[in-house]
Amino acid sequence: MTLDISTAPIASDTTDHAPPPTGRARWARDASASLVVALIAVPFSLGIALATGAPLTAGLAAAAVGGIVVGLFGGTPLLVSGPSAALTVITAGLIARYGWQATCAITAAAGLLQLLLGARRVARTALAVSPAIVHGMLAGVGFAIAIAQLHVVLGGSPQSSAIANLLALPGQLAGPHPAALLIGAVTVAVLLAWPRMGRLPGRAGRLGAAPAKVPGPLAAVAAATALALLLDLHVAHIALPAWTPHAPVLALPDGPLAGVLAAVLTVTAVASVESLLSAVAVDRMSRRTGDLDRELRGQGLANLVSGLVGGLPVAGGAVRSTANVRAGGQSRWSSVLHGVWVLAAALALTGGLRLIPLAALAALVLVVGLQMVNFAHIRNVHRHREFPVYLVTVLGVVALGVLGGVALGAGTAVLLALYRLTRAHVDVETGPDGSVTVHTHGPLTFTAVPRLSRALAGVPAGSEVTVVHDGSFLDHAAYETLHGWRTGHQGTGGRVSMVTRRQDDEVLDPDGTVRTGSSPGPHRCRAWTPWVGHHCIEQQEDPHGRLLDGVRVFQQHTAPLVRPELARLAREGQTPSQLFLTCADSRMVTSMITNSGPGDLFTVRNVGNLVPAPFEPGAADDSVAAAVQYAVESLEIRSITVCGHSGCGAMKALLDGVHERPGPPTPLTRWLRNGRGSLQRLRQAPADFADRPVVDLAEQLCLTNVVQQLDHLMANPAVERRVTEGTLRLVGMYFDFATAQAYVLDRAAGTFSPVEARPAPASPERVRAETEGPELAA
Repeated sequence: MTLDISTAPIASDTTDHAPPPTGRARWARDASASLVVALIAVPFSLGIALATGAPLTAGLAAAAVGGIVVGLFGGTPLLVSGPSAALTVITAGLIARYGWQATCAITAAAGLLQLLLGARRVARTALAVSPAIVHGMLAGVGFAIAIAQLHVVLGGSPQSSAIANLLALPGQLAGPHPAALLIGAVTVAVLLAWPRMGRLPGRAGRLGAAPAKVPGPLAAVAAATALALLLDLHVAHIALPAWTPHAPVLALPDGPLAGVLAAVLTVTAVASVESLLSAVAVDRMSRRTGDLDRELRGQGLANLVSGLVGGLPVAGGAVRSTANVRAGGQSRWSSVLHGVWVLAAALALTGGLRLIPLAALAALVLVVGLQMVNFAHIRNVHRHREFPVYLVTVLGVVALGVLGGVALGAGTAVLLALYRLTRAHVDVETGPDGSVTVHTHGPLTFTAVPRLSRALAGVPAGSEVTVVHDGSFLDHAAYETLHGWRTGHQGTGGRVSMVTRRQDDEVLDPDGTVRTGSSPGPHRCRAWTPWVGHHCIEQQEDPHGRLLDGVRVFQQHTAPLVRPELARLAREGQTPSQLFLTCADSRMVTSMITNSGPGDLFTVRNVGNLVPAPFEPGAADDSVAAAVQYAVESLEIRSITVCGHSGCGAMKALLDGVHERPGPPTPLTRWLRNGRGSLQRLRQAPADFADRPVVDLAEQLCLTNVVQQLDHLMANPAVERRVTEGTLRLVGMYFDFATAQAYVLDRAAGTFSPVEARPAPASPERVRAETEGPELAA
């Protein structure tokens, strides 16, 4: 299982372009999605139970309880819960240490603790865990699962720990079981090839449409089972006992109380964190806002029931939940119905399930374990300089188990934070006129005082010195060192200026007052300040000179800050998740209104943010279609946003009939003919705001044009295919310059609703921003 908690400027998910269904249509989509998720959950739950050493019915019981109980009482409607791959190693260790019945009691106790935590409304606190630790834990667990299940695929049995499995692997590889290895290889091949079959030509491509209806795990296990029956292979099959509806007798764990409490806390922590992070990811994917405290209570109730009926620990899963969203699930009833189908399978399909080879389930779980080592997460962790925490957590989980690995990762994170807090650099530069500039970078604390004192001691007596601090933390010891040295240096006849230069290039005196006119060059304002007519920018007759001045300021101040990120993009290439199609209007600053930076948006700009409809005579233009095709097929973007704006000159020209004027057509008139469909829609079905009336007809055309261009996009075969598959989302947006307000199209209502700002807690940085002016982080 993989968790994706990264953010994006524009929400991109797998929701389709059509408005959400209502009534019977919603029930139909929930029922259809529940069947798809159930077909994934049955083999997956059996595989998790096999990997833990629990009775195989325990996996089905946990899937049924997770679907029904969490579906009814959870706070994230589209989240689907069940047996968790992240808990596999923990559960296997508990079964080996305490036995199965005692493990059920631990699961029930963990559920009670989750209920208590949910009642205390501490769900948001769980999200404070470093993503590097979470991803490292998942990767370590995935590696341990994969190594253990590799033994089963080779025809053997897993050992008691990941280290033991690694040590025993050479001997297992020397004498594999051919039939089990064949079954495992077929399972892995079908599982990996199934999503790609839709790209094949001819009849194979039509067969490849099945992934939208038949999940890969089910197809892989079915193919392996059919092969075993067809060739009459002598391989081990799953031992599925008869279903016993009564609850098993729970046994108290036999061991020290501290160890039992640690086991309960471990199951609670891992299940809660995974469920809450999955809930956040699903909310982001489905553009909804769930109740995390209610979700935690729902997970606790499910674990309590699962423990009482003899099921595995339950947690929210990203794999099942993503399948639910992609299959068109609309409400919590898709999760509930999935649990009903799993329960029905456990009661009615016992004979058929016994035909499944163990190697097929082991191969399925092996692939899932390897997918938990997510390279996108590794790149994100490395970009945020948290890779040591990730690596230590992975190695700790493999060597010491989940609890020890997480503890090591947390300790490494604390040490890394302390190191960064105490790291400081002091650079001394001597100018040609003998003046000296002392640059300090990073927090100046008592640990940096020796380094600072050595640098200041090398300054020649009587020289003119400027001490420039970068605005980081300055503690009392460093403050006294600086000011004591300044007094001594001034006593030798020297002059000392002490300033603080923040990253936005404002220069402050030590008391925090902005020193005006200290930044060299014509630009003495923040980077987003407009050139035209602003008091802080020297007006020049030559526009090109003004442009070059802006480039020089970029090279001096901004380039050093963005150079590492741009160098990474130069090495790895662009991987944007969004195509942003907007107008060429000079007032439209896409990076500002989306709060995005390099590599985030693949942007197409033209007059009127138009998407020429294919086959329209006299108005077609291949440049936009080429960009869309490249973004959809090569970059595999997940969202296309068409963004219009107020006061659009192209829309005014359409209303004035510029495109229909007699005489030879100019390039502009030919291009504007691509907006004729918007004029027709304006007469038949004009778009409006949800919260206010339109100002005039031109504004209404701007809104209507966005809706029309979304329809033109759907006429592109590549776009239509991706939207139909559920892997591409189309978004309509409108930006009003006068109010600096963005609006997003609600396709169901046909109106544009304002995007609300998120309230931020009061902080020194926020207070400073509100008093000194807005700041924009790229």
